[in-house]
Formats: sequence, C-alpha cells, structure tokens
Amino acid sequence: MTADERTLDLMLREARSYGEFEDRPVPEELLREAHDLMKWGPTTANSQPMRVLYLRSQESREKLRPALSPVNAAKTMKAPMVAIVAYDTKFWEHLPRLYHNPDAINWYNKPPVAEIHGFRNGSLQGAYLILALRAVGLDCGAMSGFDNAKVDAAFFPDGRLKSNFLINIGYGISTKLPPRNPRFSFEESCRFV
Repeated sequence: MTADERTLDLMLREARSYGEFEDRPVPEELLREAHDLMKWGPTTANSQPMRVLYLRSQESREKLRPALSPVNAAKTMKAPMVAIVAYDTKFWEHLPRLYHNPDAINWYNKPPVAEIHGFRNGSLQGAYLILALRAVGLDCGAMSGFDNAKVDAAFFPDGRLKSNFLINIGYGISTKLPPRNPRFSFEESCRFV
C-alpha cells in the first residue's frame, strides 16, 4: 500500500509552516483525532515519552510570552492554539505497561540514558504530531525560538517534564506565506557505504 498523491501533498509536499492563522478556534475534537493518529508512530521500546500541553487561553499564552524570542512572540500570541511539546524524563516508569519485555524499565532508568532517549523519542512523536495535525485539516508553525528553562519553570516546575519545541496550531493564512525555501536533494544529504 502506498499513499496517494493528494495525501502526500497534504502531509509534506505542499504543507507549509504557518506564522499567521485565521481568527478561528481549534476544536478539541481535532486535537484528539490527531493524537489518535500520532500515537501509532514508532518509538524506542514503545516508550512514548512525548507530553503535550495545549495553551488555549490568552492567560496561558501570556505566561509563555516571557520565554519567546522577539521574532516568535507576536505570532504565537495571535495563534488560536499553542502546543508545548515536552518529554517525560521518567518515561521508563511506564515501560512495564507499554512494552512486552518487563526488563525494559532497567534499560532507561538512569538519568543520562533517560534524557537522551526521552528527548529523541519525544522529538519523533512531535514530528508525528505535526503530520497528524495536518492530516486532520489543521496547519502548524513549529518553532524552537524560545527559552526552554523559562518554559519549564513556568509550566513544568517539578522538573519531570522538559520542553522540546512549540507548535502554533490553527487554520493558516496562505496569502501571508513567503516563497517556499529550497530543500536538499538526495545526493546532497544521503550516501551509501
């Protein structure tokens, strides 16, 4: 089975990173649909370390504002929905339930290993989330232009969760998009040995 051309365009070829969105709310049902798609993406030992905090209210976005870079502040404050994509530093506690080998908990329950795998697999899940949001008809603007320490202090003060990146979510305004930037060819970014 392969994806049809329309799906490929929707998910990747014609999808864009949006900076401006219509003044239109994002239905919670679509976020739930996107989650139900995203959750099937593979992670190491089915670890699923990503956690998402959706900032729906203006008050929650004001709490985020001090952590944003100047170039990202205005567009983030106007976005209908902002997701803080984070990862659970103790994701391994759930492995006895999530993975078929109960000993997997011992593979990742040490700080440097847990940090590396939590961040890596949480990043994978964040990418799956972007694709899933696109699949349910939403547009995204992912970004890393913010102060992680400030976000973590404001939203995850117990230290268990750590922020990875942000996604502005809504219905993008395509007339405000700049021309599409180039991408590397296969030959420029891949090789065989």
